[in-house]
Amino acid sequence: MLRIYFLQQWYALADEALQDAIYDSQAMRDFIGIDLATERVPDATTLLRFCHLLEKHALTQRIFEEINASLVEQGLFMREGTIVAAAPSTKNQAKQRDSEMKQTKKGINGSSG
Repeated sequence: MLRIYFLQQWYALADEALQDAIYDSQAMRDFIGIDLATERVPDATTLLRFCHLLEKHALTQRIFEEINASLVEQGLFMREGTIVAAAPSTKNQAKQRDSEMKQTKKGINGSSG
């Protein structure tokens, strides 16, 4: 249920829209661990009750603070429903450009993506 709640927040989906999205998206089902051959997606009412339970116990903010801290530790951050890897710095410990470190840019050197 917690992973479903994350999807709802990350993709800004209403309860019914979330339920539909889970049925439509194999990636979402894989993330939350639901196999439609053996179980059903929680209905909108169940999702709403879970959200209210989190709010009642003031857990939403604490949970997202922990998740965001964990993502930052791994060099990741959350932007509009997409997890993005932070680009590594090309500067060395002295904050100078390091000739050994290189950045790549999409579309350069014949690569188009």
